[in-house]
Amino acid sequence: MVLDNQFQRYVRQISVPEIAERGQENLLSSHVLVIGCGGLGTAASLYLAGAGIGRLVIADQDIVERSNLPRQIAYREEDVGTPKVAALKQQLLERNEDVSIRTINTFLTGNQLKLEVSLADVVIDCSDNLATRHAINHACYETKTNLVSGAAIGWNGQLTVFSFVSQPSIPCYRCLYPFDDMSSPTDCSSSGVVGPVVGMIGIYSALEAIKIASGRIQSVSPTLKMFNGLNGQWQSLKLHHDPECKVCASGQKESIS
Repeated sequence: MVLDNQFQRYVRQISVPEIAERGQENLLSSHVLVIGCGGLGTAASLYLAGAGIGRLVIADQDIVERSNLPRQIAYREEDVGTPKVAALKQQLLERNEDVSIRTINTFLTGNQLKLEVSLADVVIDCSDNLATRHAINHACYETKTNLVSGAAIGWNGQLTVFSFVSQPSIPCYRCLYPFDDMSSPTDCSSSGVVGPVVGMIGIYSALEAIKIASGRIQSVSPTLKMFNGLNGQWQSLKLHHDPECKVCASGQKESIS
């Protein structure tokens, strides 16, 4: 049940017919795992906390650097040199003290990754390398946990939602990227990125997570949505199964490492 003080806080969100009071109840009892507290993760986390996600787990092993500040909008000058998860938790609690926030100040791998994923209703992948993305995808596929995967580099961003809970036979992230290494750098430190592009994808990730966690909006087949910040255009591509996918193809599995 949504309490009176909660109704006052979330009244604008509750007034949206697709969410309503039942959807807000679902959000208040939901558990979202955000992996990566950079530009994507900070933008997503701020809106998740604002929406009233009940349990928010944020995972990152890095500290705040001065070069992070232009695009990782939750951090302040005084946060430089401190763990990202600690600085982000403080900002999120100042935004909404009712949200339960747990921090993981380490790199999630193997069984620990699978455990944290299995506990969540939605995982938002805000990591910055392909190996981690494949590991998160595999953990979500095996535990049938909904996955929101976003990325941004330069002027470009992309986002895909994998509703493994309601649609267990859908394509997975490895169907989209069936290789283990990129031919060109994919991290911001190597290739650069425009801050608002990261923010757009982070906010879009939060929007998709809220739709799933509210339990009020029907999931759709995974689509790769690509944003070009130079011309402001979006493109959508429907994903298809890779018949030789190591994760979701029939009879083929790879261990999480």
